[in-house]
Amino acid sequence: MFFTSVNFGLFLIVLFILYYTIFRKFQWQLLLIGSFFFYAFSGISNLIYITVTICSTWLAARQIMRLKGRQEQFLANNNLSKDDKKAYKLKINKQQRNWLTFCLLFNFSILAVVKYTDFVISNANELFNASLTPIGFLLPMGISFYTFKTMGYIIDVYRGGEGEQSIFKLGLFTSFFPHLIQGPISRFSDMRPTLFARHSFNFENFQWGLMRVVWGFFKKLVIADRMIIALRSLVETPGQYTGIYVIFTVLFYAIALYADFTGGIDIAIGIARMLGISVKENFNRPFYATSTADYWRRWHITMGTWFKDYLFYPVSASKPMLNFFKWSKRAFGENFGKRLPVYVSTLILWFATGLWHGAQWHFIVWGLANGVVIIISEELKPFYAALHRRFPKAEGSFWFNSYLVFQTFWLMSLIRTLDVYAHVRHTARMYWSVLTDFGWDRFMYKGFSGLGIDYVEYIVIAVSIIVMISAGYFHHHKKIEFTALKSDYRSVLIAILVFIIIIFGVYGYGFDSQQFIYNQF
Repeated sequence: MFFTSVNFGLFLIVLFILYYTIFRKFQWQLLLIGSFFFYAFSGISNLIYITVTICSTWLAARQIMRLKGRQEQFLANNNLSKDDKKAYKLKINKQQRNWLTFCLLFNFSILAVVKYTDFVISNANELFNASLTPIGFLLPMGISFYTFKTMGYIIDVYRGGEGEQSIFKLGLFTSFFPHLIQGPISRFSDMRPTLFARHSFNFENFQWGLMRVVWGFFKKLVIADRMIIALRSLVETPGQYTGIYVIFTVLFYAIALYADFTGGIDIAIGIARMLGISVKENFNRPFYATSTADYWRRWHITMGTWFKDYLFYPVSASKPMLNFFKWSKRAFGENFGKRLPVYVSTLILWFATGLWHGAQWHFIVWGLANGVVIIISEELKPFYAALHRRFPKAEGSFWFNSYLVFQTFWLMSLIRTLDVYAHVRHTARMYWSVLTDFGWDRFMYKGFSGLGIDYVEYIVIAVSIIVMISAGYFHHHKKIEFTALKSDYRSVLIAILVFIIIIFGVYGYGFDSQQFIYNQF
């Protein structure tokens, strides 16, 4: 049951009615039931995976909290020496770490088995000329997202964060249906204040959330799904669309992915707001980024902070990395020796990020490419500093920032094209064709005909993109907030967007649009 299906619309209507009427005293319990009902549509067997994750995480967190309470009580009731206190704390910490390790290994093993087994088998067959048969596990919907949410929770509990005694409340946090398909990867501490609170119907909140939902559908149905039609033609018949068409493929995919992914996040955040639940933003105008590092502070923010907090920092501070840090300073000198361990940690982070996105080499190469670009950018900082000293007026100027934005957009979009062609060598061949077979004459003769959409569709895409960009500009630069408008104006704006979606939205078989791109993760 995808966000863009008729069934989901009916599900929401019934849920909202029950949430604010009959079940006002049991709202979070209703959300738990509704979330499991929603998830059951992806396959009844998938409920086993998410239930196992919830139960194992709750058990491990409860044991860690119990050990913490025992430690506090024991130290308060016994007058121990400093050394005895330290020894007791080390003993309790070891037991807590054992529970944390069990939970992490158990749940990441489930994720690894269902998501990466066939990847390992296919590579083993190619490497050793074997003939192992792929198992063909069906990937449970959203398993990467809810696994990361719960593993972030257990790590926070281990680090001293507040845990949850109720397995059912932890179950709601894990299975909260707006987040299951493509995130955000929320933190328990962020959602707890509003997720389990009782909410009365608030027209302002409901209208704001509805506007966010409709805006997400506009980006998804009017822009993304229409552009994906053309993208499929460009990718599925690559022999006909080399050279200059590769540039358009890069551009089309960048815009389509942004509209698709942010549209889905808008819907998720909007639904939560309509329920009175606050969710952190997941995007901050990534196409205005002036560097790769800046881009990843703006794109899929919750994923980036998860990898930074739970992988990059622990790896950087681990004993093996500290030993490597000491060795690298001796081997390469004080200056580069300090940076090298950070770069190694960066590559580990981006390797894991690529692998998280999918069990295919093009995802891994995509992740490592991001890491390499970030490292090169760090190494070029002295050059940029010298350039700014030579041309002080350029730094911070509109034209220089525009150049950085343009450069970052195309660099990130080129790397992203690995998703489209889904094969590293094929992607490289398509890039090479831009240099060797640009085909301007062929483009002037053929243009965009044959891509599945006509010139009217391109006009709709162009106008819609202008609307999308303008909305972001006025919101961030002119500080025009939707909530600042009068209620009647907000209602008119919602009605206009709904009308546009009905008229210009792209629908597939059974009036269901294409599923969201990030569903595959």
